[in-house]
Amino acid sequence: MPMKIGYARVSSTGQNETAQVDILTRNGAEQVFIDKASGTSRDGRPKLAEAIRYARKGDALVITRLDRLARSVPDLHAIAQELQAKGVDLIVTEQKIDTSTSMGRLMFNMLGAIAEFETDLRKERQLDGIAKAKDEGRYKGRPVTVDGDAIRAAIAAGDKPMAVAKRFNVARSTVYRMKAEAMLDDAAIAP
Repeated sequence: MPMKIGYARVSSTGQNETAQVDILTRNGAEQVFIDKASGTSRDGRPKLAEAIRYARKGDALVITRLDRLARSVPDLHAIAQELQAKGVDLIVTEQKIDTSTSMGRLMFNMLGAIAEFETDLRKERQLDGIAKAKDEGRYKGRPVTVDGDAIRAAIAAGDKPMAVAKRFNVARSTVYRMKAEAMLDDAAIAP
C-alpha cells in the first residue's frame, strides 16, 4: 500500500521543526525524516537521502514548502528526477503541488524557477549593499587573519609550502598565492 513519507528541514539547531512536522502528519505522513542543516545543497543532509532511499514505488514524499527541499532549480530537479525514477510522487502541502498530476508538475517547475530567482536577487542585493558601504567607507571587508609577512619570510627561507601551511594554520592555496605574489613583486623590482 502506498505510503506518505514526510521530510522536514530547519537551517540550524536553534530552529524548531515542530510546525513542519505537525503539517506533515496532518497531511498523512506516516514516517517523518528531519534534517537540521542548510538547504543550499544536498551535502550534509543525511535524512533527505534516507527518506529518498526509504520511499518505494507508489509512495509520496511530502514536504511543507519547496525551499525545505532545495534552494536551487538544478538541485530541485535532481531530487525530482531521483524520485520520478523510483516512481515516487512529491507533494508540497503549503504550495498545493502534487507531481502525480500534470498541473502539479507545471507548478513544481514554475515555483522552483521562482525560488532560484529570489535567491539570485538576494545575492545581488547583498553585493549592492556591500559595494555601497565600500563607497561610503563603512565596509572594510573581513579583518586580515593571516600573517602575510611571516608566510612570505618562511617561503623565502625555503620552507616547503605544506610545512608553511601547517605552521600558520592556512590553506596551501594561500601559501601558493603568496608565493606567486612574491615572485611577481620580485620580477617587477628586477632591472
